[in-house]
Amino acid sequence: MNGTYYPNPTFPTNMGNYPETGNDVNTSLPLPMEQSYIENILRLNRGKQVKVFAAFPDSNDWRDRMFDGIIEDAGKDHLIMSSPSTGDWYLIPLIYVNWVESEEKINFTKIY
Repeated sequence: MNGTYYPNPTFPTNMGNYPETGNDVNTSLPLPMEQSYIENILRLNRGKQVKVFAAFPDSNDWRDRMFDGIIEDAGKDHLIMSSPSTGDWYLIPLIYVNWVESEEKINFTKIY
């Protein structure tokens, strides 16, 4: 029970610009200013071939790693990639991603 010190917070369920579920996101919509995060930029570039450079500081075997593949999806804390050459799929926590390289132009929303 919350008591009388603080009222229970209410949060909006959907900001109105985006669908509720993951795979049907309309990438043609501009991102609101507060939504210009790396996961949204990665989502705008789904299907592109990229190289993701990640560092896993607590691992001796995987300290620095480069993932070469196609962006399948991204969330607030993760990136999902597939490798056409090996058939492998990767779920990479974004906390370990240092940078992403693409030979194609990167789609993004300019915010001024």
